[in-house]
Amino acid sequence: MPAVRFQTGETVMGRWPGSNLYYEVTVLTFDPKTQLYTVIYKDGTELELKETDVKSVTGFKQGLGRSRSRSRSRSPARSRRSRSRSPARTTRRSSSRTSEAQRVKLKEVVQVRLTPVAMPLENNSNNKQEKEDNNTASKANQKAEEEPEQKPTVRYNLRRRKDQSDGQPLELAEAILPQAAPQETSTPASLECGGSFGALFLMLLLPLLVLALLTLCGQKDSSLLSLALWPCPFHSLWDWHVFGIVLLWILFHAVLSLLPIGKVVEGMPLKNGKTLKYRINGFFALFLSAVAVGTAVYNEVDLTYIHTRFLQFYTSALLVSVLLSIYLFIRSRWAADHERSPAGNSGYVIYDFFMGRELNPRIKNFDIKFFCEMRPGLIGWLVINFAMLLAEMKHQNLASPSSAMLLINGFQLLWVADGLWHEEKLLTMMDIVYDGFGFMLAFGDLVWVPFTFTCQSYYLVNHPNDLSEYWIIAIVLLNAIGYYIFRKANSEKFAFRRNPHDPALSYLKTIPTATGKSLIVSGLWGFVRHPNYLGDLLMALAWSLSCGFNHAVPYFYLVYLLVLLVHREARDEQQCRVKYGPAWDEYCRAVRYRILPGLY
Repeated sequence: MPAVRFQTGETVMGRWPGSNLYYEVTVLTFDPKTQLYTVIYKDGTELELKETDVKSVTGFKQGLGRSRSRSRSRSPARSRRSRSRSPARTTRRSSSRTSEAQRVKLKEVVQVRLTPVAMPLENNSNNKQEKEDNNTASKANQKAEEEPEQKPTVRYNLRRRKDQSDGQPLELAEAILPQAAPQETSTPASLECGGSFGALFLMLLLPLLVLALLTLCGQKDSSLLSLALWPCPFHSLWDWHVFGIVLLWILFHAVLSLLPIGKVVEGMPLKNGKTLKYRINGFFALFLSAVAVGTAVYNEVDLTYIHTRFLQFYTSALLVSVLLSIYLFIRSRWAADHERSPAGNSGYVIYDFFMGRELNPRIKNFDIKFFCEMRPGLIGWLVINFAMLLAEMKHQNLASPSSAMLLINGFQLLWVADGLWHEEKLLTMMDIVYDGFGFMLAFGDLVWVPFTFTCQSYYLVNHPNDLSEYWIIAIVLLNAIGYYIFRKANSEKFAFRRNPHDPALSYLKTIPTATGKSLIVSGLWGFVRHPNYLGDLLMALAWSLSCGFNHAVPYFYLVYLLVLLVHREARDEQQCRVKYGPAWDEYCRAVRYRILPGLY
């Protein structure tokens, strides 16, 4: 029988499942049959680790010294630029800003240390925590050795967790940015969207669904009984002049995105540890688009042309998204392993075409996915809304737009402008960090957003709705409350990820996890688990209410958003339960409701 390398009670370095992060742990037992060490972390979490995932403290420090002599681009584990209670943090910084040299130094750190947990809920005041860390570390080690049976523990097996996805749930309020853990490129354990069959079904269904919605909104009688898609004359769906306008619009915004205006920021680390740079100038592009539209109106360009040929604009955008998806799929054959999406390389052609094989497709410095996410579709949404406002006045012989049309244009302008103003925060969203860029996102960005999110303004052209003063006040108040919750929650989350020790955030209470990250359990994030989703739903309700109650069509966006957010929340819930273990259960007990307080 081979000799046991580590003895019971010995302090060693244990790798956390699903990452390259090592923590100080205490050996409890060794099972000679399974060849697994049972170790306990300082927060009471027990894991069964292979011998290859356990290192001696002395050997680990020697390996750390050697790793620091290597080039920075080959560092096996890079820490995010976050001044948090991350276990990778080794020094206390007095400045609220981090220099470039310090950020590079943080990325080289491999050794991590857990902060002992004294209470389930704690105030996120870094001054008090920093002073107590050194005093409590030795006590926590001694307690783990002497009284392990008195700690509430949950046992995990590294062999089971190894095959589970460690995708980052980016919509959750974590205290710091996620670590750059390697992502698997092998076939996913389970395919999303029903696999190849589901992907093919969605690729056929979604374009027909949008066409049906637009047909209903454009009719005076918007009931389902009046819907007649076929036979549909070809000339009503296609025009080469319209196709050229769509291409020029996309090219116009591509040029704006490359202008040397706005700051350059780094995205999330890739699997090889490197980060990509992004030019943030979306709000500037919105301003220039407004100038272009204003110039067109001043020169008597008839923007109601968009309303008259709306179906042709839709089919042109659909063709662009299909051609772009084909290009992306072909070029992904030459993408390096670290450039591929974990979910889009299953080996099934249809499924991979739908999900997207390449994570961040770029033409030199032009990031195709980042560009499509925020530019032509979102800003095009606003241009379409304005064209529908002019079309309503023209078709209904109105001296001014209806109050409902003004509310829709104002509310949605605020939503888009807010997103472009905070464009940098898009870099931490799941679409950018985890999802590949294929038909799903190309269709969503270029077709779904500008042609379904405008269904309310398109509907109002033939169904103007003048609201009473009381209804206007109530709807404006509802949208304001939703926007406040949405923006406050997102800003709080983003600030907490960047620097949880910011004195401005000291009022927040958190639950620490064994990974060194913390979950916010106070303020809006203590009210529901996804307050940003709640705010988004309240705004969507205000938009729909502006159109009245005569037809269900204007409520399509609200129903779609509800289904989308419930599905996304369920996916986040599953990933976080795997990632955080008992800390997530404690978080769920502290924050009972997911999105809708008292209901869900």
